[in-house]
Amino acid sequence: MPFLLILTTVGSAEDAHRLSRTLVEEGLCACAQIERIDSIYRWEGEVVQAPEWRMLLKTATDRYPQVEQRLRKLHPYELPAIYSLRPEQALPAFASWVQQP
Repeated sequence: MPFLLILTTVGSAEDAHRLSRTLVEEGLCACAQIERIDSIYRWEGEVVQAPEWRMLLKTATDRYPQVEQRLRKLHPYELPAIYSLRPEQALPAFASWVQQP
């Protein structure tokens, strides 16, 4: 499949909207979806429970390096989770739309 789903999380709705809008406006992602989640994780020896906002970014496979670079520059976290998933199947017209610049 010629497109990826890139996921990351941030600590506020404002950050999620700012990052998502930037990536879409710059043509790095075709679409961004934002949802509030509750996260439980280990950080610096402590177990932390906190609200976060998950961003699901849809982009062409060959744009992953640019999206990752931009997220690393703009992301408010010291160690952001940035990773991708490759869909096994998708509506061909949708996959084509995601790949457009």
